[in-house]
Amino acid sequence: MSGTAAASAAASCRFAHYFVVCGVDTDTGLEPDDGAGESFDQSPIRRSFKSKVLVHYPETTERSPFNKDAVNMLCMPRGLSFRTQADRLDPQFHSFTISFDDGTRSYGFVHTFYEEVTSAQIITAMQTLYQMHHVEHHSSSSASSPSSSSSSSDAESLAGVSGCLGCAGSFEPARDTLYVSKALCLISPLPFLQASRQFLSQLHQAVTSQTAPPLPLESYIHNILYEVPLPPPGRSLRFHGVQGPIVCQRPGADELPLGEYPLGEAFSLLGVDNMVQLLTCALLETQILLYSQDYQRLMTIAEGVTTLLFPFQWQHIYLPIVSTSLHHLLDAPVPFLMGIQRRDGAQRSSLHLPHEANLCFVDIDNHCVETPEDLPAFPDQAELVQELSEVLLRFGLSPQGGVITKPTTTSPRLSSLVLEDLMEDRRNGNLGGEELAVLERLQALAQRCGGGKMSDSGKTLGLFEEEEEELKSAKLNIQIREVFAGRFAAMFGRYEEFVIHSALDLDSWLSNREGTLNFDKGSFLSVQPVTHLRFLSRFLETSMFSFFVDGKVISHWADREPQQQLFDNRLERERLYDTDGVDSRNCSYRKCTTLFESAQAIEHRLLKADHTAIHPHLLDMRIGQGRHQPGYFPKLQADVLAQGQNTNRTVIPNQGLDNEQRQKHTFARKNLRQAKLLDPSPEAVTQTHREFVDGLLSECRLKTKRMLMERMGKESAELGQGEANITGLQENTLIHSLCDLLERTWGHGLQLKQVRHTHTRHFTHPISSDDLQEHLELSRTLDDGAVPLRGSLLQDVRFIQTMSEGLSDVGQARAWIHLALEKKMLSQHLKELLTNQELLRQLYKPHAFLLFEEEREQFLFHLLSLNTVDYLCFTHVFTSISIQYRVAIIPMKKLSIAMATVNPWVCVSGELGDSGVRQIPKNTQEIFFQCKNLGRLSTLQLGQENSGLLAKCLIDSVMVYNEITGHTYKFPCGRWLGKGVGDGSLERVLIGQLVSPGGEEDAGRWTGTPPELASPSQAVRAVLGSLGSRIQEDMREAANNLVKYFHKHEQERGNLTVLLCGEGGLVPSLEKFLLHGLKTNRLFQRNVFVWDFVEKAVASMETDDQMGDLHGSTLTKGPPCDSLCHYVNAINVSPRNIGKEGKFQLFVCLGIRDQLLFQWLPLLAECPLTARTYEEGALLRDRAAVHSLSRMLHTLNEFTIILETALVKGVDL
Repeated sequence: MSGTAAASAAASCRFAHYFVVCGVDTDTGLEPDDGAGESFDQSPIRRSFKSKVLVHYPETTERSPFNKDAVNMLCMPRGLSFRTQADRLDPQFHSFTISFDDGTRSYGFVHTFYEEVTSAQIITAMQTLYQMHHVEHHSSSSASSPSSSSSSSDAESLAGVSGCLGCAGSFEPARDTLYVSKALCLISPLPFLQASRQFLSQLHQAVTSQTAPPLPLESYIHNILYEVPLPPPGRSLRFHGVQGPIVCQRPGADELPLGEYPLGEAFSLLGVDNMVQLLTCALLETQILLYSQDYQRLMTIAEGVTTLLFPFQWQHIYLPIVSTSLHHLLDAPVPFLMGIQRRDGAQRSSLHLPHEANLCFVDIDNHCVETPEDLPAFPDQAELVQELSEVLLRFGLSPQGGVITKPTTTSPRLSSLVLEDLMEDRRNGNLGGEELAVLERLQALAQRCGGGKMSDSGKTLGLFEEEEEELKSAKLNIQIREVFAGRFAAMFGRYEEFVIHSALDLDSWLSNREGTLNFDKGSFLSVQPVTHLRFLSRFLETSMFSFFVDGKVISHWADREPQQQLFDNRLERERLYDTDGVDSRNCSYRKCTTLFESAQAIEHRLLKADHTAIHPHLLDMRIGQGRHQPGYFPKLQADVLAQGQNTNRTVIPNQGLDNEQRQKHTFARKNLRQAKLLDPSPEAVTQTHREFVDGLLSECRLKTKRMLMERMGKESAELGQGEANITGLQENTLIHSLCDLLERTWGHGLQLKQVRHTHTRHFTHPISSDDLQEHLELSRTLDDGAVPLRGSLLQDVRFIQTMSEGLSDVGQARAWIHLALEKKMLSQHLKELLTNQELLRQLYKPHAFLLFEEEREQFLFHLLSLNTVDYLCFTHVFTSISIQYRVAIIPMKKLSIAMATVNPWVCVSGELGDSGVRQIPKNTQEIFFQCKNLGRLSTLQLGQENSGLLAKCLIDSVMVYNEITGHTYKFPCGRWLGKGVGDGSLERVLIGQLVSPGGEEDAGRWTGTPPELASPSQAVRAVLGSLGSRIQEDMREAANNLVKYFHKHEQERGNLTVLLCGEGGLVPSLEKFLLHGLKTNRLFQRNVFVWDFVEKAVASMETDDQMGDLHGSTLTKGPPCDSLCHYVNAINVSPRNIGKEGKFQLFVCLGIRDQLLFQWLPLLAECPLTARTYEEGALLRDRAAVHSLSRMLHTLNEFTIILETALVKGVDL
C-alpha cells in the first residue's frame, strides 16, 4: 500500500508523531544480541548488543500508538555497534516504515552517530569480554598447533593482550577510546524524507559543535512535535531547525501522492530494464527480496517500487528492513516485499531461501535482479524503457544502471532560505539596526559566493548546489511517476465499463463478497492488444487489482479511496481531451504529456514557501537543564516535552487529512496483522505461522472454487447452456496460480539443511522433479512396511525428467503438476507423497503447513474437487514433446472376423498436426506409435488398400489412447469400409470425441467436459419423415454455432472441424435438409445418398448447356453454375476413395470455405431435375426455405474459414 494515502487516513495534523532516542542502557549493561546470528569467534568490539529505547516523546498518541520494541528494532536493526578511535565514526542515515493493521503507515527517519562511552561499567564489561575472547582464541590456536609453549600459564596469555593492541577489533581502555552507536529518530505520518533528514542532521551538528545552539535542544524537539503542522495539500511549509530553516511541501488533491524517496537513485542503482522487471514482479505479487549492505538503499528501492504502483496498492507483507531476529518471515508462504542486510563479505550463494520458484531476488549492491521463470513482459515494455531512458538522460543520469550515486548531503541548507527568512522578518519590522547590518553582510557574502543576484525586493534568485540537487531530485521523481501513471491510465482507461455492480447495499455485498463477481475479466481482456494479454490475465488475479475494484464497488455507498478518486479524475480529464476514440486493441504507445507541468508545480512550492510555522522558543525549563556538552546528546527534560501535547498550537488549519466521515464498514483485506510480524517472541512467531497455515488453506479453497466455476462455465457454453466466460489464456493463468500455491505450500517451513540422497542435491526447490523422485525413494527406504506407492507417480516423475524441453527444476515441477492435473491424479499423487510422516518431520520445521494433519487433508480435498472437470493443460502447454499413442480399431462384433481380410491404415490429426499414415499389420487391430504432441485430437483418417477377395469390414469405431496423459478419444464410424458395400468408401474421415479415462466401455457417459460431437451416423437416413421445421431449426443452430465460434476469443474457440462435420454440425444439418422429401426406390430399400443427386444435377446442367436447351428452366448460366460444376468434377476425379458421404462432406466444406455454398443451393433448387427427384413438400422445393437458408449461409462469408488438411487432401482446384 502507498504510505501517503494510508497515512492520510490516520495521521494527526502534526508534522511528527514521535521523537525517539535509542542506544545503550547503562543501567542494564551489555546484553548480547542472540538474534543477530553472529559468531562468537568475532572480537566483542565487532559483535552486536541489544539496544534500548532510551526516551521517546510523547508517551503515545491516540491514532498512532507507540510500538517500543518495533521502533527499537527498526532504528538499530543490528543492535548496538561499538567502535574505537581507530575505526570510522561517520554518521549514518536510514529510514523505515511501520504498517498498522488497518493498512496505514508511519515513517521513521533515523540519524545514527557514535558517542563516546563514559560509563565505567560498560567500559569494564567490554574489556572483560575482550580478554575472555583473546584467551579462548589463544587457547584454541595452541590446541590446533601444538608447540613447546603449550604449558604456558594464563597470565602469559593475558600478557599477550597488550601485544595485540594494533590488531583489528582489539580494545585496551588505557589507550583506546570506546564509542557506541546512538540513534535519533523522528516518526512522521508522511514520508517527508528530506525535511526529516535535515532536521536530524542539524540536531546532531548542534550536539557535536563546540558552541552551544541558540536554544536548548528541547525547544527544537518540542517545536517539531507540537508546533509544526503538516503543510496543507498543494502548499509548502517552512519550519526551523537548529541551524537554519527547512522547507517541506505536499502535493495537491489533483497531483500524485507524496513520494520523496529518490527514484533517480533507484534507477541509477538497478537500471531502467531491471526496475521495470522489478515493478512487473510487484504488480504480479511475486515474493520480492531486496539485498544490500545499506539499509537506506533497501528503503529507497522498496518505497520507489510501491510509489510507482499508483493507483494500485501493495496488499501483502511489507518489511523493507528485516532484522536477523525476523528472518523466519522468509518462510512466509505468501507474497511479500522484504529487505535483508548483506553481511560483510557475504555472497548470494550463501543465502539458502525456502522459496525460490516465485521469488524475485534484487541484489542492489551488485545491480542485479533475478526474476521468476515465465515472467511476462510489461505491456509496451520496449517503448516504456525508451521513454524512461529519455527522462533520465535529461537529468544527466545513465539508463544502464550500476552507477552508485552519493546520497544527498546531511548538512543544512543555509543559503537562500536563511536570507529569505531574515528579509521577511525585516519587512515585518522584527529586525533592529544590528540585525540589519548582519543581514547586509550575509547578502554580500552570498553574492561573493555565487549565491545569485538580488532583486529589487532584496530576495535571492539563485540556489546553492544542495538546493539545486534537491529540486532536481524532486522534479525527476514526479516525471518518472507521471510516466508510469500514464501507462496505467492507458491500460485501464475503460476499466469502469467492466465493473459489475450486483449488490443492493453495502451490507449484502460484504456478506457475499467471496461469491460475488465484481469485474468482467473475459470481456476486458477481449478488447486488449494481444501482446498485453499474458501480463494482464495474471494481473487481474492479484489482490491489489481485486482491492482496487472493490474500492470502486464500495464507492457507491461510501467515499472513494483517495488514490482511486485521483485516478478516476485523471481518466475523466483525459477522456474530455481525447476525441479520437481509438480502439484500445490497436492504439499506439503515447508518451506522457504532463511531465513538465507536474515538475513546475513542485518547483514553485520548493522555491517559495507558502506558510511558516511557529519559531522554536524558550520553554519553561528547570535551571541547569539543557546544558550543552560537545559530543554528547543531552538528557532531555521529560516534563517539558511531554506536556506539549496539550498545547498544540498550529498556525495553519489542516485541510482534508482528518476525515470525520469514515466508512461504516471496512472490508476484509488479505494482509496479515503487520504489527504482529515485528514481534520476534516465540509465541508471536508461532501465531504468525499459524495464520500462514490458515491463509494457505483459505487460498486453496477459494482458488479451486474459482477454477471449478470458470471451467464449468466453459463446459456449459460448450453444451449450449450459456456463454463461456473464460478464455484459454485465463485458464492457463489460473493453473499457473495453482502451481504457485503448491510451491509456496511445499516450501513453507522447509528445512534449509536437508537429508541428502546419493548423488542428489538438497531438497531446496519445492516439488522439483528430482525432489519428487528423492522423496519417493526416501519414503520407501524409511517405511518399508508401508503399502508400495503406485507406479503411476514414479513413472510420471521419470517421464518429466526425460522430457527434452530444457526445463529447470522449477519448470519440471510445474510440468509434473500440469500432467497430474490433466490425469486427474493431482490430489492422489500429493497424498502419496505425504504418507510418510517420519520423512515429513525430517524435511520440515514444526510450524510447516504439511505437518498440520487436519489442514493438510482439507487442502487435498479441495484439490480433489478439480477431478470433476477436464483439463488439457499439459497437452496445450508442452507442445513439442514426444507422446506415445495407441490406436485400436473396433469392428462390429458380429463381423469381427472380417478384420483378418483387410490391411487398414490410420492418420491421426489434432490441433498441433498429424501423425502421418500409420499402417496396421494384418490380423491385428491396434498399433503403438511415437510422434510429436498432436494436441487435442480432432479427426482420424481410416482407410484400407482394397487387397484381397473380401477386403471389406464394418467398423464400429476407432479408439486412440494417449499413453502419457491417459486421455481416450473415440472416433465413431458405424459404416462399411470397402468396395461394393455402403457408399463404396475405402477411406473415411472420422470426427473424434474425448471420453473419460477408462470410459471406453461406456463411451456415451461423460464426466466433466462433454464429448465433442461425432461423425454423423446412419440415423440421417431416417429423416425422410421428419418435419421440415425441425430440420430448419437444426440448420439455424449449426450456422449460429459457427458465428459464435468466430466471435469468441481465439484461444477459446475450440475445434472448427467439429462444428462443420460433427453431429449437429453444418454438414449433417445440410444433409438432412437435402434428404428431406428425396424420392427413393422403396422396393429394394437401397441407401439414399445426397451426392447422387448433386452429381446428377451437375450432369444435367452440363448437358443442358451443351444442347443449349435452357428454355424450360429458370436456371441462368453464369459463374455460380460454372463453379458448382468445377468443384463437383474436381471432387469426383480426386484420387482419394472417400465414398459418397465423404464427397458430400468435402463439397460442403469447400463451398463454405470459398464462400460459394450460398450460391450453389439456389442453383440446385432451380435445376429441372429437382422437381422429378423430390416430393412436392420437400424443403428444396420450398422457395422461402431455400432463400432463408441461402441468406443464412451468406452471413458466414464474413469469416475466414481454414480447413484441416485431412478434410481437403487430394483435391486439386
